[in-house]
Amino acid sequence: MIVEDSPVVRALLTHIIGESSHLTVAAAVGSAEEALAALPSVRPDIISMDIRLPGMDGLEATRRIMAEQPTPIVVISASIEKESLGPTMEALSSGALSVVEKPVGISHADYAGIAEEIRTQLRIMAEVPVVRRRLRGAPHRAGRAGRPTVAPKLIACAASTGGPQALASLFAALPPSIDVPVLLVQHMGVPFMPGFARWLDSVLPWRVAIAEAGMTPAPGTILVAPGDQHLRIDRTGRVSIDREPPVRGQRPAATTLLESVAAHAGAAAIGVVLTGMGEDGAPGVRAMLAAGARVFAEHRSSAIVYGMPAAAVREGAVAVPLDEMADTILQAVGRTGAVA
Repeated sequence: MIVEDSPVVRALLTHIIGESSHLTVAAAVGSAEEALAALPSVRPDIISMDIRLPGMDGLEATRRIMAEQPTPIVVISASIEKESLGPTMEALSSGALSVVEKPVGISHADYAGIAEEIRTQLRIMAEVPVVRRRLRGAPHRAGRAGRPTVAPKLIACAASTGGPQALASLFAALPPSIDVPVLLVQHMGVPFMPGFARWLDSVLPWRVAIAEAGMTPAPGTILVAPGDQHLRIDRTGRVSIDREPPVRGQRPAATTLLESVAAHAGAAAIGVVLTGMGEDGAPGVRAMLAAGARVFAEHRSSAIVYGMPAAAVREGAVAVPLDEMADTILQAVGRTGAVA
């Protein structure tokens, strides 16, 4: 189902989707109200959702759909419209799975790439199971992290599909007063990264910023990998940014970050792998564990997509449900009692 108020963009999306042998447009509507009315009868496998809609906006529509008839949602957003970035990130936090850039005209140089990304995201996300309410806890609870043998000085975190929602939940419960800086890789389209960092900064007690070369990670700060650039920590403890080739198709790659953290901090590091598609980060988890670091991966009971966490667990990471992750990290850094 396409939800888009512009007839031109709606027609273009219909054309783009029609070029895929794996996708069929079940309905194309111009408002959130129409979408909600049609949802019970159309029962789409996935919804492409505009954020700026007349009447009810796409953010509220996402919340309603996830509460009433949970369906995979991909946000189609005009990334250059700054007033849409906040609601777009909130939609991801409310259950939408990913965000892709709105299509441009067929004659535009970027058309083919954007069109293919839209088709890919819709095809992949249609297979993701979504639920009305995320499970809290798990039948099998992971063991306690135990007291640290080496004082942690750095947390390396990675996420992909479902990441904004998970990250907002985790770092709202993990106080910046733990005095350990965080380096973060979140897979997201290049145009959305500055808006993502600004949104995360606005909803968390942490300071959140896009990482820049030469920065020294500071306690209470989350440094986010820039779009389409690898983030590393060098042996002097400063941030390094580069455009070396993608690692298993990813740039920034979780593996690149985790391997650099293993080399720099060794046992004085904590790795965290949250919800995400694919296996990015697995070799980095292996490197961190070999260096004596502790690595925690989101348990399948809470992960929106159990791809990256599953790969991390196979390498030896400890599985932890999202609502227990903050307390687990606090234990690992020698603190207790996460904030609500």
